[in-house]
Amino acid sequence: MDVSITVTITGTRPRRSVLAVLLTVLFGGLLPLLASLLLVGPPATAASAAVPRQAQAAAALTEVTNFGANPSNLQMYLYVPTNVTAHPAVIVAVHYCTGSGPAMYSGTEYAQLADQYGFVVVYPSVTRASKCFDVSSPAALKRDGGSDPVGIKSMVDWVVQHYNADTGKVFATGISSGAMMTNVLLGDYPDVFAAGAAFSGVPFGCFATTDGSEWNTACANGTVTHTPQEWGDLVRGADPGYTGPRPRMQLWHGTADAVLQYPNFGEEIKQWTNVAGVGQTPAATDTPNSGWTRTRYGSTGDQAPVEAISLQGVDHNLYAWGMAARVLTFFGLDSGGSAPQPPVGACTVTATTSAWNTGLTGSVTLTNTGTTTVDGWQLAFTLPAGQTITNGWGATYAPASGAVTATNASYDGTLAPGASVTIGYQADHTGNSAAPSGFTLNGTACTVS
Repeated sequence: MDVSITVTITGTRPRRSVLAVLLTVLFGGLLPLLASLLLVGPPATAASAAVPRQAQAAAALTEVTNFGANPSNLQMYLYVPTNVTAHPAVIVAVHYCTGSGPAMYSGTEYAQLADQYGFVVVYPSVTRASKCFDVSSPAALKRDGGSDPVGIKSMVDWVVQHYNADTGKVFATGISSGAMMTNVLLGDYPDVFAAGAAFSGVPFGCFATTDGSEWNTACANGTVTHTPQEWGDLVRGADPGYTGPRPRMQLWHGTADAVLQYPNFGEEIKQWTNVAGVGQTPAATDTPNSGWTRTRYGSTGDQAPVEAISLQGVDHNLYAWGMAARVLTFFGLDSGGSAPQPPVGACTVTATTSAWNTGLTGSVTLTNTGTTTVDGWQLAFTLPAGQTITNGWGATYAPASGAVTATNASYDGTLAPGASVTIGYQADHTGNSAAPSGFTLNGTACTVS
């Protein structure tokens, strides 16, 4: 039977439940099977439906063609708010298996938030039968190797060219297959994406296959495990010539996920903390919502190098209305979050220690290598096991061991471009007198010299 469908995307955004039914009725067979395996989309729960939505702006979702290199024939959908800023940020919102760019537009509130904050949203859309993104092939797991990541990078380039977008504020987020692609994009193009937010995903490289299959059962079941170094090496191997700063990552996962099982959450944390050069011990742990456990690594602020949110008893259909606002806070794009941090990599650190018996002194020199003045700083780092700070100078230190944050003193909080500050501390040790590691300035990774 031949079916011809014309979809016009205007007016009020449809409820997600209607889209799910439409997909099932139209396609039958294969796609409902995949929908049972992977997320069919953000649920229209009572809680999410109860949140009042803003009135539809005059802007509308549009399709862009001929946007550049596109080896896997992706479609590009674009939402540009009427109040787009002069140099807008860009969010790439990546859909789930059986989904589409328009479905991601309708089922998430990124477009409404764009109306509020003036950024641009790109919605990539798969055309292959499964509607799943390629996160498995050797081509996809290598910078400019081909397949979907190349097409998505072309979409970003097109937006930068046509809207004079801020290349320092390009972000990726996705759900399920889109979460896996978020991991891949940050690995393939660390110089393009400043941060990502992955909902119900798996680590970069976990889904790798060599037989053309889109599905990796071992990874989905959470049985693929590596050391942090091994996971980090997979990311670094995607672009082995790259030595610059790495994107920040926000991770979301439900403990009852039976599709991409919960152990993948811990493996993602291992991977991205290693990539960021921060320790495995959280710098902060809290409960922002009932049943949520949030851990931050490398610093305690809203733009930590890695932020991970575990949702107790929640299944694979994790995304709910309102979560995108927390993504924007992590990205630094909302007025309610912390002030945007210095550009990634805008700092270098030199650290040395001088030890005796069970004690040592440490000296840390921080240099602002960015182009803007840092007005107030927190330098986070990880002390080697067995070391405990007993006193310090030039900053206040808390806690005394593990993941430590040094906060500027009243007299040295301003660092002009090229300026340096040296701080120090005295510590006890139990045999390991090495210098600290994993330095981040206001949540942004520093280069260690």
